Amino acid sequence: MLQNAEKKIPIVIGVSGHRRLRAGDLPALRVSVREKLSALQNEYPHSPLVMLCSLAEGADLLCADASEELGIPLLAALPLPLEEYEKDFSPEGVRCLEKHCARAEQVFVTPRSEEMPAQRDFRNHAYRQAGIYVSSHCHILLALWDGRPGEYGCGTAEAVGFALEGVCGPENGLPVRHAGNTLVWHVITPRGEDESAAAGEVRVLGDRQAVQEILKYTEEFNRLAEKTPQAEQELLPDPDPGDPILGRMLGVYGAASTLTGKNARQYRLTLAALAVASALIAMAFLLYDEAEAIGLILVIGLLLLLSWLLQRLAGRSDCLRRYIEYRVLAECLRVGIYLRHAGSGIRVENLLSWTQQTETAWVLDALCALRAGCPPEREHEIRTCWVEQQRAYHRAGEEKTRREDRFSSRVVGAALRLSVLLYLLALLFELFCGGVLTTPLLPAENAEGWRTLLKIALGSISAMTLFVANYYGRLSLPRVLSDHGKMERFFARMSEKLLEEGQTDALLTTLAREELIENGNWCSYQRDNTPEISLS
Repeated sequence: MLQNAEKKIPIVIGVSGHRRLRAGDLPALRVSVREKLSALQNEYPHSPLVMLCSLAEGADLLCADASEELGIPLLAALPLPLEEYEKDFSPEGVRCLEKHCARAEQVFVTPRSEEMPAQRDFRNHAYRQAGIYVSSHCHILLALWDGRPGEYGCGTAEAVGFALEGVCGPENGLPVRHAGNTLVWHVITPRGEDESAAAGEVRVLGDRQAVQEILKYTEEFNRLAEKTPQAEQELLPDPDPGDPILGRMLGVYGAASTLTGKNARQYRLTLAALAVASALIAMAFLLYDEAEAIGLILVIGLLLLLSWLLQRLAGRSDCLRRYIEYRVLAECLRVGIYLRHAGSGIRVENLLSWTQQTETAWVLDALCALRAGCPPEREHEIRTCWVEQQRAYHRAGEEKTRREDRFSSRVVGAALRLSVLLYLLALLFELFCGGVLTTPLLPAENAEGWRTLLKIALGSISAMTLFVANYYGRLSLPRVLSDHGKMERFFARMSEKLLEEGQTDALLTTLAREELIENGNWCSYQRDNTPEISLS
């Protein structure tokens, strides 16, 4: 199923729960879990659901059964190697564990994100790391829990804490998942003789509205991705066909890149149309005023109406937001693809700034979801395909932007020179033929007509300048040109460093972080360039 939907971002449901469930509670728990999963399938029909589960005996296996019944793929994130893990199961539990491992899309031992304290039991530490992994790679955590604190620092209470508060200490960076981008479905699961709450009652923990928005944008991307053609992959010279995560990341990258280009073209077309409309309106007002072309008042009204409709269309299509956010997704995925190709376990989401994490929270969740699964197994050289390729991209981008900026500057310069020339002609006209002097030296017939023509000519230059300001000005060409130049020099330096030092985690982290910072800078000035009519 994942292979058929590799252009889409999966909505990942993490699972954590008690091992020993009361027999009388099982029917109610099964109904609650199935209802929540079915509702999610119905609400987000374009988004594939995936369950991320450690398959512990009890609640985990109950949820895995529900995912099998509903046709939801399973990722088995085990805390220990299977042979060792089975020692914690009853004979019936072992049979269920092996059944679900056999049907799982991937079975893997979760990597450690914390160093093990000297006083902690190895087994409990492994279970704690699995809880951190599941909580940090899911959109929604399904927690079958009684709501009480845990005893060993590695149970469901801790998994809920990882999801909502980031209460863990990763070796690198800070936890990026919290109540603002992760939801917990707390399915009441009493233990012992507790009768204070009905088993199966569901409570929602976290920022429901924020996560609903994340899922809405994820569903929107997946719906649009369905309509995009399968993109040719040119990022990697030899992508590993046995790496399903890399294949999924490449598929989503291709869709994001295609949708970025589509929305960029729509955005630029809207900018150009509004810039032309602004110039025409200014020119029409001038002719209406100076040439007394009364009929132009209707043309002005029509142009204003068309401009308003264009703005509304741009707003409804949301092309600027999609252009920015799909490019953010594509750029983050590209960096993540190169890191995985290099065999690195560095997490792109941990390198995002706080601003990037909060402005595009759905992209952050997408990165976490897409990376859920087996860690990379092979290392590849990335200097050529990443560093040199990006250096060439920025060199070409710098040349293209310089041409656009040069054209814009030439138009503005020509407009300035024409304005000065027309001003001098107007001054000479008024000195010799107009009314500046008491008696014109060269009296002209129809002086007022000539004066009107000069005013219209000057106004035309202003209208041309207005077009340039409304179109090229909103493309932020000087900033883009500067960014391309800086990044070309950066990649040239990194190419040298990789030859000297090799593919160290320090160099890979620097590469990834600088690319993400540059993309964040691009977003910061693009967000201000909303398509709108401007007459000043």
